[in-house]
Amino acid sequence: MSIIPFKEITRTKRANLTSIISRKPISTDIEAVQAFTPKTATALVYCEGNFGKIDGKTANGLVRHSEKYKILSVIDSLHAGADAGNVLDQKSNAVPIFANLAEAFASAPNKPDYFIYGMAPATGMLSLQERTIMLEAMRLGMNVINGLHEFLNDDPEFIAACLEHNVKITDIRKPRPKNELRLFTGDIHKVACPRIAVLGTDCAIGKRTTANILTKALAERGINAVLVTTGQTGMIQGSRYGVALDAVPSQFCCGELEATIVEAYKGDAPDVIIIEGQGALSHPAFCTSAFILRGSAPQAVILQHAPKREYRCDFDQMEMPSAQSEIKLIEAFADT
Repeated sequence: MSIIPFKEITRTKRANLTSIISRKPISTDIEAVQAFTPKTATALVYCEGNFGKIDGKTANGLVRHSEKYKILSVIDSLHAGADAGNVLDQKSNAVPIFANLAEAFASAPNKPDYFIYGMAPATGMLSLQERTIMLEAMRLGMNVINGLHEFLNDDPEFIAACLEHNVKITDIRKPRPKNELRLFTGDIHKVACPRIAVLGTDCAIGKRTTANILTKALAERGINAVLVTTGQTGMIQGSRYGVALDAVPSQFCCGELEATIVEAYKGDAPDVIIIEGQGALSHPAFCTSAFILRGSAPQAVILQHAPKREYRCDFDQMEMPSAQSEIKLIEAFADT
């Protein structure tokens, strides 16, 4: 089995990529395109008390970028009346924030298709109040997108609500059945295009956002870049290729990611594959970075770091590592 070095791949592609970058966009008949474009599903995003904060990263990500849903509004009483874009990035995006579900639902031009739980609490579970709100959203006729470790399709109360109100729940993190989970095979080394992993020195530090921006920037320059996401937020945003690694049994994590990357390579014939990171290799509470390095075997890594963050998020007794120490650890752990 021969492995093509990253430098060799980029050298041989340089002339072709240069010509691709210089191409002008092809003009299209906008009205004709719109006529055949399927309706984008609409959604309310619930993020009570956490929008713009670390635990609100799913809502934050959806407001910044969503290929699958049109975000109508965010629910967070702490920022009621504000513009979501202004709260996040000091730039208006016309996504309003409401104090509660009733106000958000009443403001929608039509019944929203989905109610998205937009937080990632450390517990991974719903509170009693959140259960009530989610059941009320279902009573109003909205389907539910759930990114927690608590699978609502296994909950008798939510199963009954689905039947009563004719709605569905999507448990984003729920892995495929165990007899369908895939083990690592080594096929990742048959993927000839460069693979770049976006890792970090902590969780909730901007890895997914950077991966999205990078993938978009490459596409705008005519380079066929494909993003493989590894967490619930990227999958909710609409990534074509993804797996919620932190919900997969550890024996299958490397294989599930490897198989997903191979699917992306065969399906889209990309020039480059970007892999979203999770946690941090040095973080004792998370193991997903290790699985990502093994399963994707990246030729290059982009490291995301927050210089002013003093302690790991949710772990105020753990000081942040330096970027230099994380780089040394990654290079010692993986051939990249």
